[in-house]
Amino acid sequence: MRIRQAIWPLAFVAWSGAAAAQDPATQAMPEAFAPPAWLSDTVTAPHANIATSAAPRAITVMPIGAVRLDAVGLLPRSVTGLPDDLWANSEAASLAELFLRQPTEGLPAIQAFTEMLALAELDPPQDAGQEAALFLARVDMLLNRGALAQARELIERAGPTNPRVFRRWFDVSLLTGQSARACAAMRANPDIAPTYPARIFCLARSGDWPAAALSLGTGEALGFITQSDADLIARFLDPELFEGQPPLPPETAMTPLHYEMRISLGERPSSVGLPLAFAQSDLADIAGWHAQLDATERLMRAGAIEAGQWQDIYLSRVPSASGGVWDRVAALQAFDTALLARDPMGIERTLAPAVEAMRAVNLVTPFATLYAEPLSRQPLTGEAAELAHMIGLLGQGYEALAQTTVPQSENTRRLFAIAKGEPVAALPGDGPLEAAVTAAFADITPPERYLGLLQTGRSGEALLRASLILSSGDGSDVDDLADALRLLRALGLEGVARQSALQLILLESDRGGI
Repeated sequence: MRIRQAIWPLAFVAWSGAAAAQDPATQAMPEAFAPPAWLSDTVTAPHANIATSAAPRAITVMPIGAVRLDAVGLLPRSVTGLPDDLWANSEAASLAELFLRQPTEGLPAIQAFTEMLALAELDPPQDAGQEAALFLARVDMLLNRGALAQARELIERAGPTNPRVFRRWFDVSLLTGQSARACAAMRANPDIAPTYPARIFCLARSGDWPAAALSLGTGEALGFITQSDADLIARFLDPELFEGQPPLPPETAMTPLHYEMRISLGERPSSVGLPLAFAQSDLADIAGWHAQLDATERLMRAGAIEAGQWQDIYLSRVPSASGGVWDRVAALQAFDTALLARDPMGIERTLAPAVEAMRAVNLVTPFATLYAEPLSRQPLTGEAAELAHMIGLLGQGYEALAQTTVPQSENTRRLFAIAKGEPVAALPGDGPLEAAVTAAFADITPPERYLGLLQTGRSGEALLRASLILSSGDGSDVDDLADALRLLRALGLEGVARQSALQLILLESDRGGI
């Protein structure tokens, strides 16, 4: 069917029900904080511009049994060890802002810790309302890091019935290859009012091409679809009509809906330069190995995927070129082969090049997660043995290594003390990072700067503020870093503090770190 040869009668507006009379340009849903700018415009707010009463705003009430979104989490207290009232006395808006300020990349231990905070099942703040600012901020932090699987699980635990929540879930579904499921949910949910582009996309995905074409004509006639969107949708619905014509110009603001339609046209955009969430779609084999490698490195640095998934892609094929990522793949594969063969000489020859390749792209920590334990069982000597110890201190068995291994230098002795949570001795030539760690492990009394938050029951807020300081890890302020580490220790988060301290020292390449 040729879809752009007529202006459809305005009477067709009735086809789309109550949602069709809403102009997306004037139906922006109110949010305490702006959502990620790359989200698709998929859901309108029903009747948001119509006053339903002239009476003063009523007190917000919630039906018995209704889901309190700010309380929804995936990880119970038995897993996190966090107190249920971690957020209780903080303002939801303050917590939301702190979650949104967490960086997409940072110190690996803190990346993992803040993800745990985002997924924790905790009592909501006392001032939490139906706007669910804290829940949405937790989801958005995960989305900004490209952690789509975690975000989807959190949303589905809550139930994506709230329009603002559904909007995020819809885009996550598009980027993870589940567009049919997303469209089925949109059709089945009477509270979701789709915008014209989303409705047209879902009609086409369900095979109702005539209705999709009619919606495109109506949306254009009413001015509800921009010209650039209309051009893309037209090609999506009837690509044969545009054979021989040049490709559309690049999107000025790519969204998952744009991305999915362009992929269906055979014009797959590169995810390089796009927000991390788009990199998830490049993990599929159809994207090509080079795109997979780029995507998995970006996502691994953000802590969005498991180390095993990164390893699987790195080891899946033999590099056919050299330079850049191909050299990193070759270095890791050579080491992996030597380790599998239990060849001590091969391990000693390939370990340093593999670690150097990983250090160049800030992937030493996932390397350690995968290889620290098997590496510890190898009979290595000299520099290779010392390097294996450093890798072991970045792995999960850092404390056991420190308790069972004799240090061969004063620097190693200091690192082993950190791994065991013991006081740390200062050494000649120490820089600001070492000084901060030395101060933090001198005692575990709560730092004065955080006392006000702790004494008023706002320990969760204090932890998020400390996480921001540790994420930078640049050693620019010794007192800030020391106090952030001491706070973790004072609140019983000893493991997070030790891993953070070890990473601060070992991953600082400017000071000769690994």
